[in-house]
Amino acid sequence: MTYRVFLVDDHGVFRSGVRTELAGEDGLEVIGDAGTVPESIAGIVETKPDVVLLDVHMPGGGGVAVLRGVTDALGSDAPVFLALSVSDAATDVIATIRAGARGYVTKTIDGAELADAVRRVAEGDAVFSPRLAGFVLDSFTGRSPVPEPQLDPELDSLTRREMEVLRLLARGYTYREIAEELFISVKTVETHASNVLRKTQQSNRNALTRWAVNRQIG
Repeated sequence: MTYRVFLVDDHGVFRSGVRTELAGEDGLEVIGDAGTVPESIAGIVETKPDVVLLDVHMPGGGGVAVLRGVTDALGSDAPVFLALSVSDAATDVIATIRAGARGYVTKTIDGAELADAVRRVAEGDAVFSPRLAGFVLDSFTGRSPVPEPQLDPELDSLTRREMEVLRLLARGYTYREIAEELFISVKTVETHASNVLRKTQQSNRNALTRWAVNRQIG
């Protein structure tokens, strides 16, 4: 049996890499991909794949917004969702699983392991790395509830648009790529980036990237 896969990630280079990794795997066919929440929902509803590989952090509501939008549109005919994220934060894992994802793996996974994870969720298994599985079990048994996020005044001071720019900067996007992604001018991106640097009290982009990684933003 061949399982039809749809890729959701806001970084085109990463989507291309996943396509290449899965192309040589038996029983898997990538039938589409998208980089924004609206495009993802529309593409998934139209193509009706078996499995959606879902990025967690995206502008416009993230993977949870995609999952909920597709579920609202397709109901019981919705595909299986497997989160594929740079984040292994407990809050991200729990929020995504509670929204309906069948599994959660990080982007450190290799191609063969990812293909196996896709097949397994398509066949009804729940797939997690051991550490992430512990988060889920502890959360749903109530033994170790996910803590409330700590207040971060610098992060809280950012506007929604500044947060979107920060996430893309942390992922290595250039100003021009950010402008194209957010449909704004390069000059506007530069203004937002300057505001982010000032509010987070970072001296340059490299320092800002490290600051963002430490807070699992990206």
